[in-house]
Amino acid sequence: MDIYDDKIRLHADLEMPAGNPDKCPLVIVIHGFTGHSEERHILAAARTMNELGYATLRVDMYGHGKSEGEFKNHTLLKWISNALTVIDYAKTLPFVTDLYLCGHSQGGLTVMLAAGLKHEDIHAIIPLAPAVMIPEAARTGELFGQTFDPNHIPEEYISPEGWVLSGNYFRTAQLIHVEDAIARFTGPVLIIHSDTDEAVPWQCAAEAAKLYQNAEYVNIPNDTHCYDNHLDQVLDAIRKWLSKI
Repeated sequence: MDIYDDKIRLHADLEMPAGNPDKCPLVIVIHGFTGHSEERHILAAARTMNELGYATLRVDMYGHGKSEGEFKNHTLLKWISNALTVIDYAKTLPFVTDLYLCGHSQGGLTVMLAAGLKHEDIHAIIPLAPAVMIPEAARTGELFGQTFDPNHIPEEYISPEGWVLSGNYFRTAQLIHVEDAIARFTGPVLIIHSDTDEAVPWQCAAEAAKLYQNAEYVNIPNDTHCYDNHLDQVLDAIRKWLSKI
């Protein structure tokens, strides 16, 4: 299906739990930076939720996957706008009882920010390896393995891997303060991270969990940013937590 955010087409996949119930909760699932909605860990998380009786809506964000927009021009502000638009769309679906958000990496940060903005509409959130360090790293000028002058941001940023970002990505990220969003969301939170994550320091997620009023932090030992080694442990943590709440 397609969802439009200010005339930008976002690709999304809606999947219902077995039996296609008349009423059930829905989880919006968001991928990470350079990712897409059909990555192994994204699909696995969504299917686990389907098995537990939750519908899922996997979304390709601006400039990623099958959605419109150029990767170079995406920013956190555009992703936040995407998330709010998808939440508003999900609220119109007649079968939805409660809304949940789940996101990986930059998607994890996005759901934390969106939950703060739409706290009255969101029942619970599941940030997976959330990249909560991005705004502060943009302010200090050390992000994605390179350094830059945070007061004189270049018009283009070229990573060692070859992808290109507009300087506006960093400019807008500098204005975001994750703590403000955390303070506004009082619902249940499950944060899952690995203590050997090569992309996002686990300490960032652990500290964020402490700031929430109702959060559980689960560590996955000796794993990668995308849970290449112990994805089964991630899925087990999701099952146990959803069963509890």
